[in-house]
Amino acid sequence: MDTLTHALSGALLARATEPRAGRSPLPRRTRMAVGFLSAAFPDSDFVLSFGDPLTYLATHRGVTHSLLMLPLWAIALAFAFHLLYRRRYPWRAFVGVCALSLAAHIAGDVITSFGTMVLAPLSEWRAALPVTFIIDPYFTGIIVAGLVASHLARDSRPAAAAASLVLAAYVGFQGVLRVHALRIGDAYAQAQQLEGAAAHALPQPFSPFHWMVVVEQPDAYHLSYVSLIRREARRTPPDAGFLRRVYDSYRPVDDAFWMRVPRYGDAPEDAAAAQAFWESDVFAPYRRFAMFPNAYRIARDGGRVCVWFADLRFALVGRTMPFRYVGCRADGADAWDVRSVDEPDDPGVFRAID
Repeated sequence: MDTLTHALSGALLARATEPRAGRSPLPRRTRMAVGFLSAAFPDSDFVLSFGDPLTYLATHRGVTHSLLMLPLWAIALAFAFHLLYRRRYPWRAFVGVCALSLAAHIAGDVITSFGTMVLAPLSEWRAALPVTFIIDPYFTGIIVAGLVASHLARDSRPAAAAASLVLAAYVGFQGVLRVHALRIGDAYAQAQQLEGAAAHALPQPFSPFHWMVVVEQPDAYHLSYVSLIRREARRTPPDAGFLRRVYDSYRPVDDAFWMRVPRYGDAPEDAAAAQAFWESDVFAPYRRFAMFPNAYRIARDGGRVCVWFADLRFALVGRTMPFRYVGCRADGADAWDVRSVDEPDDPGVFRAID
């Protein structure tokens, strides 16, 4: 989830859980400001991006997003606000708001597909129940509407609580849609008699009815962008912009377009090189992160082989995929030289269907 939405959710939750008049040690504006800032805090780990990009990718949504670390972060933030407000309020008055806001941030990230290390630093396992796209205007809109209503209402607490319940219902509705999308993948795997296949469904932009369905096999993926409510495929003008191309790419379920993408490449020699890079020690951080790794390019030149990897979890038609890395080594060498790929003219596997 984007940081602004996280922060707004903290403010809404702080208002919805405010004690009755006269029982709260914090003024309403102070309580909401603390909720806003505390809910944004976990994304402070962006500072790691100024170092090695691969290390950042492997550690983002780590200790600052951990349920195990949440009590410590809540106490630390409470002391920070205690000092920020010049000791006017006891530090214990801030702890509850900080803890609730941090929990809201963690929950908001778990429902996206990136993965959140909720047990860090004891485990690098990433929790993900992908029902919400990382930027969801409906999700954010419900929060904003709740904040506006709570500002205008005479008794603002019920309005904030109602918005929180609507938000929870919206996420539940997205969960129901995800189950529907998973069934589409299961039906495709059964119809195509794909052995060892597992269906996945990832939320997509613009609508909760848009999904990327991935049927995973040991050596390949089958991808389709579907709309659960669209009845006819949309025609995209040749001069259409990026947003229009993405929006139009979601096809009706009965007219779904499935694309097979090999995990390591189809040629045996290429697959061997790609798998060697994938299993190398230097690429271990990416292995822990990637959900649908794809060696989308393999090149040889002057006794060197280079392998480009992307994670199909972040593939959108018409957009260059983020989180791409290339590893190169000389023939017969063991060590791989790894760097991130930033070239905008290198869209990867989706060049063919742009």
